[in-house]
Amino acid sequence: MASQRTRIKDVASIEGIRDNQLIGYGIVVGLKGTGDTQQTVFPIQTLLSTLERMGITVPQTGNNSASNMQVKNMAAVFVVSTLPPFSRPGEKLDITVSSAGDARSLEGGLLLMTPLYGPDGQIYAQGQGPLVLGGYQVTANGNSRQVNHPTTARIPGGALVERSVPFDLKQMKTVSVILTDADFHTAERMAGAINAELKTERAHVVDSRRVEIAAKPEEDLPALLDQIEAVQIDVYPRARVVVNERTGTVVIGGKVRLQPVSILHGGLSVNVVTETKVSQPNAFAQGTTQVVQQTTVQAQDKPVNRIELKEGATVEDLVQELQQIGATARDVISILQGMKEAGALEADLEVL
Repeated sequence: MASQRTRIKDVASIEGIRDNQLIGYGIVVGLKGTGDTQQTVFPIQTLLSTLERMGITVPQTGNNSASNMQVKNMAAVFVVSTLPPFSRPGEKLDITVSSAGDARSLEGGLLLMTPLYGPDGQIYAQGQGPLVLGGYQVTANGNSRQVNHPTTARIPGGALVERSVPFDLKQMKTVSVILTDADFHTAERMAGAINAELKTERAHVVDSRRVEIAAKPEEDLPALLDQIEAVQIDVYPRARVVVNERTGTVVIGGKVRLQPVSILHGGLSVNVVTETKVSQPNAFAQGTTQVVQQTTVQAQDKPVNRIELKEGATVEDLVQELQQIGATARDVISILQGMKEAGALEADLEVL
């Protein structure tokens, strides 16, 4: 079994030292008529609430009431961010802003101060700033041009941390190292390498993903974690084929092995074409003009393509054979699934 040598830091994490997801709701202003329409109610409610906090009261009746407001230069958005471990108040975070209503574009927008909440309902950061888009949408005279998604944007360093997540390394009695990919073989090798580095038998395997190291009283835990993460171990990656049926993408790992197999691949293509024609009666006839549909059914049975893989065949051989028969991405996905069922594909087949 082929292995690769890497640091523990690259294939595992320390339990308790983790990122935290943040989410908030706010409004983006300064749009050029591409904001939410009047049919989206909650942006108006958000605007009224913001104005009230600033001492501005909008009448509820009359021509200038809230029901008659037509604000097209603002949009309601959800704001998300990730709070890294050991973040302190005053640090900056990148945030992502996405439209929550029917706004056409967030180009040129400015996010007003938005509190970002953690899973416990507490405010951990405040976001605000001008948006940076990776796309655009232009509409003129009934024609439109769009690149990427103009309703999602980012603000680099757009949030300030207001509260840190309480976590004290000194309270850790046991250091738990969690493997990214569960594997008993790798876990055993990792525990052995840690014991060899520490020159004690302090690390032991709990399961296929967890290795625990007992911490000594008054031990310098940051120094211990630094020593553990720098240890190099032999990792045995699992052979895996990843298939995305929505996009037709197939990624085959280099560790994938193939068994001798013969593949027959063909298909029956059926096309149903409907044409609409107008039947016009003669000038002196008593008939009326009718729309007539003419349907044509075409069937084409494609010849069967054969692929034969002998013992010792590699993934490169399979790809070359598939290219020679003109297989599409959808064909490759079907063939790989069939090979997995036949036992000719020695890898985990993961379908996204």
